[in-house]
Amino acid sequence: MLCTNLIRQKRDGGELNAEQWKQLISGFCDGSVSREQMAAMAMAICIRGLSDQETAHLTAEMLGSGSRLPRVTDRPRVDKHSTGGLGDKVSLILAPLLAAAGCDVPMISGRGLGRTGGTLDKLESIDGFQTSLSIEQSSAVLRDVGAFIVGADESIAPADRSLYALRDVTATVESVGLITASILSKKLAASLDALVMDVKVGTGGFMPTLDEAESLATRIVQVAEKSGLPTTAVLSDMDQPLGEAVGNAIEVNETIAILQNQPRNPRLDSVRQLTIELAAHALVEVGKATDLDAGKRLLDGLIQNGRAYEVFEEMVTAQGGRLPTAVSGDPLRLERAQEITAASAGWVSHIDCPAIGDAIIMAGGGRRRGGEKLNHRVGVRMLVRIGDHVEKGQPLLRIHDDNTKMASPETWIQISDVAVPASPLIIKTLDASGHQLPPTV
Repeated sequence: MLCTNLIRQKRDGGELNAEQWKQLISGFCDGSVSREQMAAMAMAICIRGLSDQETAHLTAEMLGSGSRLPRVTDRPRVDKHSTGGLGDKVSLILAPLLAAAGCDVPMISGRGLGRTGGTLDKLESIDGFQTSLSIEQSSAVLRDVGAFIVGADESIAPADRSLYALRDVTATVESVGLITASILSKKLAASLDALVMDVKVGTGGFMPTLDEAESLATRIVQVAEKSGLPTTAVLSDMDQPLGEAVGNAIEVNETIAILQNQPRNPRLDSVRQLTIELAAHALVEVGKATDLDAGKRLLDGLIQNGRAYEVFEEMVTAQGGRLPTAVSGDPLRLERAQEITAASAGWVSHIDCPAIGDAIIMAGGGRRRGGEKLNHRVGVRMLVRIGDHVEKGQPLLRIHDDNTKMASPETWIQISDVAVPASPLIIKTLDASGHQLPPTV
């Protein structure tokens, strides 16, 4: 079967059957299907889409291209995955938090895709932190700590590993089918008991509209259910960055501030609330909490008593990282700061998330092509949120960029002369059966 025929079939709107997906993915893994051909197929998929059945076939082939992680304890295994967005550092908080609650969290994460930052890139801001561990090494960390965050081992869904890198540099990220298959192939390989999805809605993620986000959430829940993995999907706001920090080291600093339960900053409440919401769903699914409210109380207590931060430190150390000993200020070093102030008084009505994401990439905080080395110290700190009232001259944001490569930061935030309502954090929740639950935040 010629790969060019498969590309042509998908390009023209056709559906590939199970055998065709098997030949395509196995060929991509053994080299008989070239990277150029797979990039063309990814573009055809991105334009034409995948049916539910095709998505299930692709997920199964990506999963079958590699190994599964072994279970190493009798603790329930849970994980969370986000579709990605500006300032989304939830994984860094949630993994140690759920481990502190008595779960195993074998988190297989990725690098930045498009404008959205990658969890692995953020963690590599920490001196010595190793995101590449063998299955034996990661299993030892899981046994001792209860959580790890790593990239996919070469034996875990290797087809997805290769396709993931192609998508980042060929403008083929925004595909419901590809996103679903990529996420679930890795999560199924982690041998989970439950998964919670954070599907971002807005201009700061890959699903700008509620209809698109709901389509992705429904697809993930349905394919996961067919695969035997109970999955809850939370649709959350991404029309503005989550929390204050956007970047790599700067988001680790914000993670540490939240886990250390530092004096409450209202702009960080969205990060804390969303993390606890997602983690509570996972606890309920595996019987670690009787209901969502009980789960939230347990998780909030683990942050307040310091246990969640202790587990974070243990995880960082177990993965070779060395956290600075500074007790005040930013633990990880950032580039020199420059503040942008409001030209007039009014209410924050819009934040240009694409412009912020692109600016960070241009300043070296993200990749324009595969293999680029990042400047982890580049970042942006948002000092206002949509709906806030500001005075003329009030700081709106702080950019960390010594080389001043971030273009036109004064245009990123729009001010209205009429009041603007704050955006809701949780928009919609779908349970493992695909039923809608009322928002709780």
